[in-house]
Amino acid sequence: MIVKATDYHTGGEPFRIVTGGVDPLPGRTILDKRRYAAEHLDRVRELLVHEPRGHADMYGCFVTEPEDEGADLGVVFFHNAGYSTACGHGTIALATWALESGRLAVTEPVTELVIDAPSGRLPVVVSVEGGRVRVARFRNVPAFVAAEGVRVGEWTADVAFGGAFYASVELQGGVVPAELPRLIEAGREIKRALEAERDWVHPVEPELRDIYGVIFWQDEGRRDGELVQRNVTVFADGEVDRSPCGSGTSARLALLDGAGALERGAVLRHQSIVGTEFEARVVGEAEVAGRPAVVTEIAGSAHLTGYHEFVLEPDDELGTGFVLR
Repeated sequence: MIVKATDYHTGGEPFRIVTGGVDPLPGRTILDKRRYAAEHLDRVRELLVHEPRGHADMYGCFVTEPEDEGADLGVVFFHNAGYSTACGHGTIALATWALESGRLAVTEPVTELVIDAPSGRLPVVVSVEGGRVRVARFRNVPAFVAAEGVRVGEWTADVAFGGAFYASVELQGGVVPAELPRLIEAGREIKRALEAERDWVHPVEPELRDIYGVIFWQDEGRRDGELVQRNVTVFADGEVDRSPCGSGTSARLALLDGAGALERGAVLRHQSIVGTEFEARVVGEAEVAGRPAVVTEIAGSAHLTGYHEFVLEPDDELGTGFVLR
């Protein structure tokens, strides 16, 4: 097996884009393609995510054709436990790659494109200068509050949808690297407990379901009049997001909007555990199956980190690899 990939990072979070060695994914919709990947391409996902070619916190995607002429390309995201329905940092990296690789035509100073993700269609506005992408800003699918004040052991969680379901838990000064072992285990426990309590299912698309991540956040006050919060998101099987988490940021915006803690159009500076930032805001309102929702925009930058040709020899006793956590 030989698979080619191009790697980016967005705010410190890796994103491995498959560029060769895999046939086009069949299916009419992106969810169809996602199911096909889970059934037929899991060895490729394992090869690229698992050690020794990846690591427990690796993230990536298969690039696909869009669902119709209304979009420019499609994407199926993958991580250490399978295939996610949304990925904001991946959307920013994919848009950057699509322009910098020549997959899509570039116009300066702004290029607009549309990406079909499993969660829905994502318009992206990209700032380009000197042939290089500087910032990519995507408008996410409608985000909404699913539950508030859910007690889970010592924790209190608010659950919101931002392309996937996220539980938000406030910490007082605990979003620091030294706390990661404790937060990883807590994230797993909170996810298990919430899913045992009830089913978390999108009211329109039942494949968008379950608690994907747990966002541990703390308030950093205001900077130049803008709200600043710091977070670390534990998702999939104890995977730690190094970026501020794009779809999780949408979920946070839904909660902030619902609580009246952030005015429409005002900026949330969402910081990651490594100090990187996304600029985020609520830009409109929506409705999802009769419940109030918000439209959000998330902006960030991605950077090229490498080109790869991964090989699996037939006599490699480790096969597609392993994961240590």
